[in-house]
Amino acid sequence: MAKTILVVDDEMDIRTFISTLLESNGYKLRLAENGEQGMQKLKDEKPDLVTLDVMMPKESGIKMYRDIKTNPEYQDIPVLIISGLAKKTFLHSQKVLDKFKNQQVPAPDGYIEKPPEPEELMAEVKRLLS
Repeated sequence: MAKTILVVDDEMDIRTFISTLLESNGYKLRLAENGEQGMQKLKDEKPDLVTLDVMMPKESGIKMYRDIKTNPEYQDIPVLIISGLAKKTFLHSQKVLDKFKNQQVPAPDGYIEKPPEPEELMAEVKRLLS
């Protein structure tokens, strides 16, 4: 049975690129334009992997990431961040939120800076789903 991947990104070009690449490699896709939609789709059908942008309207990827990793029902789902935001900046924001909310959240399972290279993306997806 094909693994399901939830792709959450507000940029249609990126969603199309990622979904086309993943579908052509045999994965089943769910797409969302922001963290709010992403959480709803995650609750409707628990995916095997989430690819997540950080900077999005309505609900950011930072909030969605924290919601996934602090919920016992979802925290085991691997999350691959794909963002224009540098990994160092993302990790710094998580440390600040950890202190502010007094809630420790683990580093993402994978992180790719945009634009993703097809080979790098597929290697990370395969690693995270193995």
